Amino acid sequence: MYKSLEQALLDLEKAGMLKRIHAEVDPHLEMAEIARENFRQGGPALLFEHVKGSKFRAACNIFGSDERFNFLFRDGFDETKAAVDFKANPVEFFKNALKSPKKLFKAACAGLKSLPKRSGSIKDFEECRLSDLPQLVSWPLDGGAFITLPQVATRPSKNASIMQTNVGMYRIQISGNEYIPNEECGLHYQIKRDIARHHQKAIEEGRPLKVSIFIGGPPSHTFAAVMPMPENLSELLFAGMLGNRRFCYFEHDGYLVSSDADFCILGELEHGLKPEGPFGDHIGYYSDKHDFPCMRVQKVLCKKNAIFPFTVVGRPPQEDTLFGKFIHEITKPMLPASIPGVYEIHAVDEAGVHPLCLALGSEAFRPYASAEEREPMELLKTANALLGFNQASLTKYLLIAAKEDAAGISADEKAASLDVNNIPAFFEHVLERVHFDRDLHFQTSTTIDTLDYSGTSLNHGSKVVIAAAGAKCREIRNNPDDLKSLDLPQGFNRATIVMPGVILLESSAQAPIEEFATLKEALAHWKFHENYPWVSIVDEGSFNADNILSDFLWLTFTRSDPAQDIYGLDETIENKHWKCRAPLIIDARVKPHHQKQLTVSEEIKSKAKQILKDAGVS
Repeated sequence: MYKSLEQALLDLEKAGMLKRIHAEVDPHLEMAEIARENFRQGGPALLFEHVKGSKFRAACNIFGSDERFNFLFRDGFDETKAAVDFKANPVEFFKNALKSPKKLFKAACAGLKSLPKRSGSIKDFEECRLSDLPQLVSWPLDGGAFITLPQVATRPSKNASIMQTNVGMYRIQISGNEYIPNEECGLHYQIKRDIARHHQKAIEEGRPLKVSIFIGGPPSHTFAAVMPMPENLSELLFAGMLGNRRFCYFEHDGYLVSSDADFCILGELEHGLKPEGPFGDHIGYYSDKHDFPCMRVQKVLCKKNAIFPFTVVGRPPQEDTLFGKFIHEITKPMLPASIPGVYEIHAVDEAGVHPLCLALGSEAFRPYASAEEREPMELLKTANALLGFNQASLTKYLLIAAKEDAAGISADEKAASLDVNNIPAFFEHVLERVHFDRDLHFQTSTTIDTLDYSGTSLNHGSKVVIAAAGAKCREIRNNPDDLKSLDLPQGFNRATIVMPGVILLESSAQAPIEEFATLKEALAHWKFHENYPWVSIVDEGSFNADNILSDFLWLTFTRSDPAQDIYGLDETIENKHWKCRAPLIIDARVKPHHQKQLTVSEEIKSKAKQILKDAGVS
């Protein structure tokens, strides 16, 4: 039950989970690289005592391990899960509660602690400026300094109740570009977010949207901002449940203020837009400069000994990977209740989260059909529902399999073959059953993640559903000797097996699409082409054999757009349906319209390592 961020950090320090950095650190590139290197080493949370150019301390890697996450939320995590279980399936919950009344008590306690509480006043804060905050620049081409762990609170109308408050996490650019220093900041909210509805309503009513940006406060407040809550259910409730303490707030000039936050930035979103970015993003590339809403800052508040928490994103895994893991653990019971027919999903972090989703569904439309007769039918209904559900709607590649296909095998084999978290086994299961002339379903010219630049333009691209149900239609192989008989044409080399049935193939040049004809011919004459039904083409030297699965996931799904970059043998269109023979070929090379990969200089890397070493962290 933490009342402040500092209280939580002192608790981490007492438990040996936090280290202080006493040396002065530069928030321009240096501080971010220290955070990344510390995370790579599995290091503790860090508290920077002296930040160049700022009077405020800064903290990072607070949520960067399972151990710290469980420690920080030890008082509210079980109660929160109990409340979610109740919401997902009340009847089943009460059945279990009769056997274990303690679970019912936990859910009741969570409900009581979830209600926000009016407390505090403006007198608890001092005033400062945006330029007083640590000016965090994480990557060399970033367009300015950013706040990376904000809690952005909005309400749909002037007189909306506290229970209608939406809190989300969207990066905030506080310097650079055309922003008037200390008077404006950029708010990069993405599509399909509740803040977009609030902003649209304000525009329709001809008024600015009042926005409150909280930084810091109890750790549960930060985590609540990334929690995918159902529409019209406030994240403030979740913050209270998880933190085992009611969210405390007060009103000031029509703005909501978090009484426990370290910083509060109050301002208005007007109708005009200004360029925001570039920014080194969580899929491992820069997102480019684009016009986004600009917030006119009215007031910046801070506590006397405020601490500025931050995170650093980049190619996964990073600290935000842990957010995704615990979100899934909490919300897992809600999935079958929200989308009947979906039993489990895995938005693959190493593929950038939204680019790839693995799902387990059911295929019972024709229960009388034999295994050979069964085909994806109910799975397609389920896939469409999944692609219309919350943030899952941003999925680009959806692989979905039927749980019934595990019937008749042992429990251990079933768990291995149809566990969405066992990526090689799940891919193998799908590739054994998918019919490339029937089971690929494209959505073209649709919306994709704002951060994904593989499509045709910002927010525009395509999706593909790859569904698998029924008996095996091919045998999958995993024998490096098979590659010796593959006679690759000029421009293609170094075929490597990633996992059963999947090959990474390097291209030594930016071969035009026409040259795929020679590759297709070579594959068609290869006697094992049916046994390796997935081929990803990547740039020469872009993957490491020691990290091949991770590289396959990242390269394939962040650098390809299904409608533009999927090919296959004998591909054709029949009744508007695209089909081919195995193997499926994915062009995952860098294209001219892609964004630059994130890199930082060796000098910065070396300095970061030295600072950690001097502090006794590494």
